[in-house]
Amino acid sequence: MTTSIARRNWASRLLQDRNGNFGLMTAIVFPVILAAGGVAMDLTSMVLTKAELQDATDSAALAAASAMANDGKNITDAKVIALRFLKTQMGGSTTAERIENDDEGAGGKPDEANFDASTVIDITETALLGNGKAFKVDVLTSYTMQFNPLTRLLGKTSATLTAKSSAESATESKNALSMFLVLDRSGSMAWITNEKDTSTNSCINWTESNWGNSRTKATSPCYVSKMAALKLAVASLFTQFNVADPTKTFVRTGAIAYDSSSYTPSALAWGWQSSLTYVNNLVANGGTASGNAMKTAYNKLKDSTENDEHRKKNGQIPTKYIVFMTDGDNNSTSDDTSTKATCTAAKKDGMEIYAVAFMAPTRGQNLLKDCASSASHYFQAENMAALVSAFKVIGERTSAVVSRLTK
Repeated sequence: MTTSIARRNWASRLLQDRNGNFGLMTAIVFPVILAAGGVAMDLTSMVLTKAELQDATDSAALAAASAMANDGKNITDAKVIALRFLKTQMGGSTTAERIENDDEGAGGKPDEANFDASTVIDITETALLGNGKAFKVDVLTSYTMQFNPLTRLLGKTSATLTAKSSAESATESKNALSMFLVLDRSGSMAWITNEKDTSTNSCINWTESNWGNSRTKATSPCYVSKMAALKLAVASLFTQFNVADPTKTFVRTGAIAYDSSSYTPSALAWGWQSSLTYVNNLVANGGTASGNAMKTAYNKLKDSTENDEHRKKNGQIPTKYIVFMTDGDNNSTSDDTSTKATCTAAKKDGMEIYAVAFMAPTRGQNLLKDCASSASHYFQAENMAALVSAFKVIGERTSAVVSRLTK
């Protein structure tokens, strides 16, 4: 009986004794605290590693897309570039260095072989209008991050992080065009503009009042003639083509001049040099009759051989343009009628007509407005600067059709 009572008393005292409870609780909770600390560290590391992995795939996709568009790399080479870029980025990342330098870390630097196996690079190539190509690069990769020993107390040893990036690029797309210039070389084109010619001290400054007078003498200052201004303007137009098509593979030009008659045209040819030479040799003289010149330009562009020339060289059917310029009225209204009829036919056949009135009277302006494809295709230049600007704009617009860059 006494023994039984003693045992109960001992058990009761043991249950009621609070000494050592803190140590017991610590022994139970401490592993959980350690594991929580490990989780906090690994969560921070995961966020940083995920961000760096995403940056690496972004850079890899952009590098491959750029290499194909700018350096002419093929798909196989571009994939090698993307993978190399990805491994280099992650191999030198702060996350990798942190893991490597952490004595308690289990991961070490990312293994390059792991990226070889876990990375998928897809590249799609699409043909654009003309001879251009568009590229889409998709990079998908994953990286297994090892947890530290504290987190492993919870039974989780690692986590797999993934990142996906896409990038697009394109090569320059070249598109063919043929252009014919129809230019006024009548006597009034010898008259002066308001621009001084600083290259010479004096010259015969032809005007409407003294034109054709054999007794007219040189005076100072010398002013630039309308014909000289036209030559400069045409050069500014062709400068745009030189930038857009330096290999002379997509642009063909021709020119025809007229006064009271139409002159032998410069045949349509690759590039612009023959047309520029033709224009630079023009001399102002005679009256004004644009009808036959416009018809010649239209027929040259319409001829099936023009399309054939482009097919043989660049495989395309060209966009066709007429640039019609005058500084006066036709001597006969029948030339107005003929010119308008040709303009109507050309526009119906899909040709675009740019019209430039250079210090022209009202009737000449109205003819050009009727011929222009739209209000934005008509230019009214009252001085040399405006004329050069008009031809430059025409060059910029049409050369923009030649070169289209997709980003």
